[in-house]
Amino acid sequence: MTHALEVRDLNKYFGGLHATRNVSMALPRGEMHAVIGPNGAGKTTLIAQLFGEVSPTSGTVLVNGRDVTHRPVHERAGLGMARSFQITTLVRDVTVGENVCLALLARRERAFRFWRRIDRNADLQDEAARALARIGMGREHMPRRVADMSHGEQRLLELAVALVGDPTLILLDEPMAGLGSEESRAMTRFLSQLKGRTTVLLVEHDMEAVFELADRLTVLVRGEVVAVGTPAEIRADGRVREAYLGEDA
Repeated sequence: MTHALEVRDLNKYFGGLHATRNVSMALPRGEMHAVIGPNGAGKTTLIAQLFGEVSPTSGTVLVNGRDVTHRPVHERAGLGMARSFQITTLVRDVTVGENVCLALLARRERAFRFWRRIDRNADLQDEAARALARIGMGREHMPRRVADMSHGEQRLLELAVALVGDPTLILLDEPMAGLGSEESRAMTRFLSQLKGRTTVLLVEHDMEAVFELADRLTVLVRGEVVAVGTPAEIRADGRVREAYLGEDA
């Protein structure tokens, strides 16, 4: 069976710090897989290695059966990978539509063609509107300046940007970060729509959302996998309760 993502014995050293310790995991296509663990567990370092921003010291990363361990970010993106970040990476001083259009152009490797105004490209504008519709935003949102949007709206927009081009695998690094309760519920509703359609690796501290969304979870402690299982199995695991969830979980 070819998995959407497979990680074999991944290790990362930063000097004397062993940040990732023999991490292995396999995500079937369409799975929503969460990675949880206490602060400093190595979750963001793991995602950075999977997306090619940090090179592992040893180990293997495969996407749809292809070895991408030493491939740069843009090549992984070309194979259908995308990611979001803990801190929004949107261009705040331009419009919603321009952010989505720039992402579309980058996906097509045509971002250098700035001689043609993107706001006059009807096909590009229509495609951007369809991307926004996925997160519940209509065409009327396209002229809005990103800096004038709420934090929750910006986080949803960042997902729309990450999802342009319909990636087969998306890595989400704390999409709920900084959201209020209603915004978190809106984000959870949106992410639930991805289940079964897009393979998702989700790093998140909101345990209510994680246990609602994830098909399976991997628990990291000090860079090492201590448990893998369904939400029910993870809730019942004594090592997880001790290391992360708390004895009353």
